[in-house]
Amino acid sequence: MAGSTDFDLYRPAEEHEMLRETVRALAEAKIAPFAAAVDEEARFPQEALDALTAADLHAVHVPEEYGGAGADALATVIVIEEVARACVSSSLIPAVNKLGSLPVVLSGSEALKKKYLGPLAKGDGMFSYCLSEPDAGSDAAGMKTRAVRDGDFWVLNGVKRWITNAGVSEYYTVMAVTDPEKRSKGISAFVVEKSDEGVSFGAPEKKLGIKGSPTREVYFDNVRIPADRMIGEEGTGFATAMKTLDHTRITIAAQALGVAQGALDYAKGYVQERKQFGKPIADFQGVQFMLADMAMKLEAARQLTYSAAAKSERVDADLTFFGAAAKCFASDVAMEITTDAVQLLGGYGYTRDYPVERMMRDAKITQIYEGTNQVQRIVMARNLP
Repeated sequence: MAGSTDFDLYRPAEEHEMLRETVRALAEAKIAPFAAAVDEEARFPQEALDALTAADLHAVHVPEEYGGAGADALATVIVIEEVARACVSSSLIPAVNKLGSLPVVLSGSEALKKKYLGPLAKGDGMFSYCLSEPDAGSDAAGMKTRAVRDGDFWVLNGVKRWITNAGVSEYYTVMAVTDPEKRSKGISAFVVEKSDEGVSFGAPEKKLGIKGSPTREVYFDNVRIPADRMIGEEGTGFATAMKTLDHTRITIAAQALGVAQGALDYAKGYVQERKQFGKPIADFQGVQFMLADMAMKLEAARQLTYSAAAKSERVDADLTFFGAAAKCFASDVAMEITTDAVQLLGGYGYTRDYPVERMMRDAKITQIYEGTNQVQRIVMARNLP
């Protein structure tokens, strides 16, 4: 049978592959050299933000009509994947900019989109997403943060926890209860600005991984905002939050792919150089089988994630299942691959002189945030295709 090179099913378009080359070159030159220091010092990866913003890669998802690159869901995945291959903390810049601003894209008024997506696209301010609370994690509908109407304003009071890039971001999409009687249908979404009076932040969490991405509590103490900062209609905030996660869980899968690829690449190079018993350890079948399994599982995760990204772009009816499946499978695979990479490096893998222990610590969060993998399995079971 003669091969046909123009059979483009199951293959990203040429512009996607060119984008990958561009982002990988930028990540290797301007992000990877700082990754170890960012982790060691638990500091925000400013070099990555500057490099991504200069290349217009910090928020590629923003539509062109608001000054953005208008990248599709797969292109966004590729950007996040390639940045995460070098530094997972840095990949949270494009990922959380999408998470924080997607409620505005999906449900915001035209005026709200113009007001906030333009500055985001220009790099004038990042966006964060405020859903979780101290007592409302997996059960997000059990939140306590309140928004009370006062004339042409809403007044917000409450606490949000586990907020990525809190204190660095200028803009926050905040879910708050506007009608306590209605549970999830009594939750509304708002844009809050860092400079609004009454907004403050807790101390950065001391985390196992992604130490370069600040995670803090956000406090709202009688924060008074104009009524036109509500995203969508009153009572639609929770639905918008869940719709957002259908799309953005795929960006967590992208992070998982990236860190797994970084660990596999490093381990592959190491076993070819490291000699024991007079030959490279790559010549031993036990090592070869580990590498084969790592590569096989990573490729399966990538195909599932890219398929989910295509569904996100089309807004297919089965997106909820595929978004959850991609996030769950890719993150489980990433944890396995990064752990195996540490094993392949032996004692060296356990030291901070080599990057794989950082990758293993960073991979763990992908199984937890934007819905634990246990919750993803509930979501999948309720949305079986």
